[in-house]
Amino acid sequence: MAEVTTSVQIVLPQHCNGYAKPRLFGGQIMAWIDVVGAVAARRYTQRAVTTVCVDNLAFLKPAYLNDTVVQEAFVTWTGNTSLEVRVDSFVERLDGSRELVNRAYAVFVALDDNDTPAPVPPFTPETDEEKQEYAAAQKRRRIRLGR
Repeated sequence: MAEVTTSVQIVLPQHCNGYAKPRLFGGQIMAWIDVVGAVAARRYTQRAVTTVCVDNLAFLKPAYLNDTVVQEAFVTWTGNTSLEVRVDSFVERLDGSRELVNRAYAVFVALDDNDTPAPVPPFTPETDEEKQEYAAAQKRRRIRLGR
């Protein structure tokens, strides 16, 4: 499997709404997705990157105040100067068990020293999961280009 970049956060009061049982703001998890996704993209390309879009962002379950949120990001596809990164966000329980709360696909463009798009190394899927993700990423790209 492609190299995985991991981020860990504890949901603090400033990350939550004001409900009786405070939930993590969607915008906060989106910011964390952007950061961990960018780190995965930077590590892969060995370049600065900029976010082009977040193609799919599914909120599956909530995260609450004091939850531990673990995010795992990895490259699923590359083009000439762009790449897609999948970011899975989990709530990790005190016993170490995890529950998927969010999945996102973010697209980044690699940049050279002049802030212009730069070539990225090709990603070659090897495992069955990587091949499935790669094919799905190609489909998402065709849909994006058709918009």
